[in-house]
This record gives sequence, C-alpha cells and structure tokens, in this order.
Amino acid sequence: MGEAGWGVNEYGATGRTAPGGVAPDTVDRDGRSDGPAGRGTGAGTRAVPRHVACVMDGNGRWAQRRSLPRTAGHRAAEATVIEIIETARSAGVEWLTLYAFSTENWNRPGAEVDYLMRLVRRVVRKHAPLLLARGIRCRFLGATDPRIPRELARDFDDLTTLTDGNRGMTLTVAFDHGGRRDIVEAARSLIRNGTPAGEVTEHLFAQHLPFPDTPDVDLAIRTSGEQRISNFMLWKVAYAEWTFPEVLWPDFRAPDFLACLRTYRCRDRRFGSLPTRTNGDPR
Repeated sequence: MGEAGWGVNEYGATGRTAPGGVAPDTVDRDGRSDGPAGRGTGAGTRAVPRHVACVMDGNGRWAQRRSLPRTAGHRAAEATVIEIIETARSAGVEWLTLYAFSTENWNRPGAEVDYLMRLVRRVVRKHAPLLLARGIRCRFLGATDPRIPRELARDFDDLTTLTDGNRGMTLTVAFDHGGRRDIVEAARSLIRNGTPAGEVTEHLFAQHLPFPDTPDVDLAIRTSGEQRISNFMLWKVAYAEWTFPEVLWPDFRAPDFLACLRTYRCRDRRFGSLPTRTNGDPR
C-alpha cells in the first residue's frame, strides 16, 4: 500500500474503459458474464468467479529493482489495492480477499513491521469514505495478535461497523492471518463444544472457521511469479483455480486482473469429477 493516492477509477459498470484499452466484462444478477470474453451460449462460457483472493506479492522486489527501500514498495502498492478493488467490484466479483499481512510477517525487521502498521492505519482511515460510498462491506481476517497497535485494531473495528450494512462486494483484508492457525482454532472450538468425533463433518468444521459465510475461493491470484500458497486461507482454497502473473504487485493493474478473470473462464473446473461431454465426444 502506498502514499501516492489510490487513483480512484471505475471500470465496466459506468461504461468506461480500463487503462490500456481493455474493456471490462459486465455481469448480470446471476453473476453470468455478458462481456466479450463470456458472451454467447457456446461451450466454455464461464461465470465471473464469485470469490477472488489475491496474494499481493512483490513489493520488496519492486523497490529493490529501483534501488529504493522496501517501504517504497509498500507505499507504491496502495494504488494497486484501490484499482483492484474497483475493478473487481465493477466486473461482478462478489467477494474479494486481499492477503495483506501474514502471521509469518511478524518475523520481518521491526522497523518494517512498524512502518506497515502505520501505513495500513493511514490507508484505512483515508479510504473508508470511498469504501462506504461504493457499498463495499469490509472485514478483517485475523487481526488478533496483541502486537497490533491498539489504534489500528480500533480502526479495523470502526471500518467493519461502518460498512456492515453494505450489500455490495465483500472485501476481506487478511491481516495477521495464517491458514493453519484458522484450522487449529476451528478444531479447538469443536473440542470446547464437546462435539463427538463421529459427528464432525466438513460442513460442521467449516462453520467453526472465521467468517463461515465466506464462500470457497474460486480464483486465487499470486503476483510476482512466485508459486506458493504461503499459508493463505488453506481451507477455502482447496479447489481454487490459481494464476501466477509475473508482474509485481505495485505494477498490477486492471488489465492484468481482467486477464486473470479471462484465464479463469478457460479453466475446466471438475472438482475431482470427469469432464462433461463436448460435441458428442465420449468421456
């Protein structure tokens, strides 16, 4: 996230064209694409992914390539964050999750961690009116470590309360998040409730995870070309389609995001089953 301002733009819903001349797709009330990549009734048409999750990777390398401190990469990332939020909302994505800070990130140098805490607080306070105006509901996944500054934790709570009545896209910021920790906490919750082992099902287990109303991730995007899950929403990404664009997060823009949506539409999501028949061909 960065200081340069988020450069608020709208794509798709208002008929504007995204940077680089890429026209975004529109969606109907059922989440079906009516744009150029998904128009028509032929085989292969795909819905816009309901839940997109982004691992925002590459800030440090972006700064290093410019002989700048790592903090400059975090600052520059702010513009990307707001552009992707706007693009996802206009494209018809219902749930967007951004991986901002992991439980492992506490192991980074103290000065960098302190800077990130201050930066995130400034970003949250600065853009709360925009998120409210866009009808976006905001939530924070994790955010339980006592090392999080009290003021920042209060800002998280305030933004959550402020936008709780919104019925547009749900934006979840994974901050102080760890997928393994979530699973362990869900197991502990079941044990505290005295649930017999024979009664534990996947559905029941999922109800004890944070924000159980969150749907499974359909599309996961990790920028910078790195191909790791990094302890991110381990339960929810079980059947996610992954894309790994080479572009670093501070340079990731609306056309890049829309390209990931088009890639998703071309995937054959089988969920362990066999592909459907195509043009009369046997399975």
